[in-house]
Amino acid sequence: MSKLKKVSIFLASIAPGLFLIGYNIGTGSITTMASSGAAYGMTMIWPLLLSCLFTYFLIMMFGRYTSLTGLTILTSFRKYFGLGVTLFVLASLLISEWVSCMGVMGVVTQVVQEWSRPLTRSGEGFSPIITSLFFGALLYYLFWNGKHRTFEKVLAIFVGIMGLSFVLTMFMVIPEPEEVIRGLIPRIPHDSDAMLIMAGMVGTTMGAILYVVRSILVQEKGWGKADLKAERRDAIISVSMMFLLSVAVMAAAAGTLHPLGLKVDNAIDMVKLMEPLAGRFAISIFVGGIVAAGLSSLFPIILLAPWLIADFNDRPRNMKSTSSRLLVLFGVLLGLVVPVFGGRPVLVMIISQAMAAIVTPLVLALMLYIYNKKVIMGGDTLGVASNVTMGLILLFTVAMAVAGIIGISGLF
Repeated sequence: MSKLKKVSIFLASIAPGLFLIGYNIGTGSITTMASSGAAYGMTMIWPLLLSCLFTYFLIMMFGRYTSLTGLTILTSFRKYFGLGVTLFVLASLLISEWVSCMGVMGVVTQVVQEWSRPLTRSGEGFSPIITSLFFGALLYYLFWNGKHRTFEKVLAIFVGIMGLSFVLTMFMVIPEPEEVIRGLIPRIPHDSDAMLIMAGMVGTTMGAILYVVRSILVQEKGWGKADLKAERRDAIISVSMMFLLSVAVMAAAAGTLHPLGLKVDNAIDMVKLMEPLAGRFAISIFVGGIVAAGLSSLFPIILLAPWLIADFNDRPRNMKSTSSRLLVLFGVLLGLVVPVFGGRPVLVMIISQAMAAIVTPLVLALMLYIYNKKVIMGGDTLGVASNVTMGLILLFTVAMAVAGIIGISGLF
């Protein structure tokens, strides 16, 4: 067997993990991690590490549920909790993702515009509207002509470019190791924005959408009880990459902007402020990572609406249907909102991530109830250790939801 064939088989075996990395490490995660690194250095590593450890436990639990029962999450919620509760969860997830879609494209186009200023005669850079139209058309083309296996390959390319870009940038501007170690000690900075940024960090790492989608991906792969080992490997790779890439972005901002007291208030700040400090080459690599991250998260985001609605209705996922194509087109068009009408995409992104944190406790509580019903799970109900862990995670997500609400209300 050729090395290329072996790599292809390995990538296929961790495709659900690649999907979650591509979705999770998008411009929402980047702007939140960069905002944290610029404002507080490496102080906020501890909630990131904690949320990644919790995420590993949860994606294993949600994936295991689908492997054991064959059912996905929204289908199960509708079956066991009724239409009203499930509609609320579905609406919360969709609204959060659509808001995120607007922010993602806004961040990508503003960053590209700022980076490209020296390349244009007028000095204004590439037009955000034209850039958003180009990226939107590219994503819709890939969707229109693709199948699930094609989606996996496209995401693998985006994730690879993103990962290489951020890790290279981190090593160019990495802060002192002592600062990184101190960031593992739990403490919350005395700042009015700290709670919102922390909720955004947890929201982008532990958003309920990750676990709902994980269930769908496990069903898509056809994994059953015999595949739990493959699921575990996939989950470990996925979460480890999430943590590494998030820390890399935080370190890039902490190593350049934090020592000078500079903050990331707008998307272009990441380019405008970092370039004189990190150099044109380093910032070009970082911008490449932002674009790859934006496309790697937009691609899953535009697919989520038809996937979630199919899950809600317990119907096969038909991405070639007219309704699916219209929903994906709607998602693509939402990406034009900030470039056309203006706005502050970094703020939009952080708010959308905080919104994701707010619905997460409900999804986890419903899942905890299902896992403890012998009528549903038979002999596969949760043990004492898993119940305690799940309870602690639930309390953590409630605390982060409260922090998100306080942070958002403080903006007004």
